[in-house]
Amino acid sequence: MHLGHAWVASNFLMTGPKAHFTYARSVQVGTQRGFEECKYQFAWDRWNCPDSATQPKRLRRGTRETSILHAISAAGVMYTLTRNCSLGDLENCGCDVSNNGKIGGRGWLWGGCSDNLDFGERISKQYVDAQETGQDSRAAVNLHNNAAGRTAVKATVKRICRCHGMSESCSLQTCWTQLSDFREIGNYLKIKYNQARKLDIDKKRVRAGNSADSRGAIVDAFGHVAQTELIYLEDSPDYCRRNASLGLHGTEGRECLQHGAGLTQWERRSCRRLCHECGLRVEERRTEVVSSCNCKFHWCCRVNCEDCSEIIVKHVCAKREAGEGYTFRRRHIGRK
Repeated sequence: MHLGHAWVASNFLMTGPKAHFTYARSVQVGTQRGFEECKYQFAWDRWNCPDSATQPKRLRRGTRETSILHAISAAGVMYTLTRNCSLGDLENCGCDVSNNGKIGGRGWLWGGCSDNLDFGERISKQYVDAQETGQDSRAAVNLHNNAAGRTAVKATVKRICRCHGMSESCSLQTCWTQLSDFREIGNYLKIKYNQARKLDIDKKRVRAGNSADSRGAIVDAFGHVAQTELIYLEDSPDYCRRNASLGLHGTEGRECLQHGAGLTQWERRSCRRLCHECGLRVEERRTEVVSSCNCKFHWCCRVNCEDCSEIIVKHVCAKREAGEGYTFRRRHIGRK
């Protein structure tokens, strides 16, 4: 999702100069927020996301990974626009008070400052979906996944309530909607990524050259796809191996986790997934880090410190030597 010149020009005309530049900053921040969350969610996967939206090679293929990139960056844009709107950082935008005063359920009314999800969704769609100018299946899939990302923001909102009544009896509550932490949206979309569906499109109808027939094939393929689902067109490449033409680095040199308190099952299995199953071995690298410690102030005016050392242990995936099995090696890197 590269924020290029075409994107700037088209949205400048749609929003006007002042609003355009105000929204554009939120769009850029939101896009990067999505990519940073993607890096967190896939930190211990063979594919671990590009660092930013300025790496367009990653978006040229219609894989499962492209689907999560579109969804999570679209979610990031909607999230940031919605939050900035509620904080009063954007002109002509504020809290959603459209339901205030209405009965929401037994014992509670709508009130307060609800996050303006409609505004965030509308402006996000206007900016993000403008990227897709094609009429082919790839564009249709990208637009669907963009929408699935925005749906994730709405699916994870929280209802916050405040009690009213004599002596805080809470006989009546005033409630409003609030965005969840973006981490929850990332968790939600990681589950959707794991459940993503490969779209089955009638390639004969698409290749026939008849644009109406081609569009019909795409519509038919989307017939039973829920808006919450992520979809993709192509199988993923081998992320174990380096592939410069696809911008893939492979897993050699990647860090993995062998042990430690509080690790999830997925994290504990990262060395097997990133190293062993990719034909690599696990190498333990020890680095001595020296820093100042036990500092004391002496009047006047001197600070004396001791040098304290700490051994930092990391495990990384490394090439096996000829005839080598699933080995584990220690390597001392030196002092820092």
